[in-house]
Amino acid sequence: MTAAAIVLALVTLQRFGELVLSHFNIRKLLARGAVEIAPGHYPLLVAIHAAWLIALWMWGRDQPVNVVALCGFALLQGVRLWVLATLGARWTTRIIVLPGEPLIRAGPYRYCRHPNYAVVAGEIALLPLALNLPRLALIFTILNALAMTIRIRAETQALAAVREPSMHAGS
Repeated sequence: MTAAAIVLALVTLQRFGELVLSHFNIRKLLARGAVEIAPGHYPLLVAIHAAWLIALWMWGRDQPVNVVALCGFALLQGVRLWVLATLGARWTTRIIVLPGEPLIRAGPYRYCRHPNYAVVAGEIALLPLALNLPRLALIFTILNALAMTIRIRAETQALAAVREPSMHAGS
């Protein structure tokens, strides 16, 4: 197994684990009276991220690894863990609003309105670059930016519509 394939296997397992965690958190939030907002764009996000991983496996599994780009990707994982720790049970991959809960303003949210989206944008660019696939980095960075435009607009409207909203949807 190549170093690239090991990296891709770890990222694939991480993403699967995040989906499991998100599902668990969504169930708990909905049981507390939370509601999902703008679910229509979610399949687009899933498709982009799945296509990104598939493309990386197709063209990157046997590539030499660019250590500098991989280190940048690894640093982003620290920020990702910071986001997950800060949001706790409020972290999901969907836009779930829990009426009456205040916005999270701790952790990375003190410095950035959507730190998880910033992490994902960096990951989508850096992992293909770590596998010497600059075209994939460009293509999926553009696709992700378009999807995030839709996502952030929907999330902002949802949060504005609820008094003292909670913002957690992986922001």
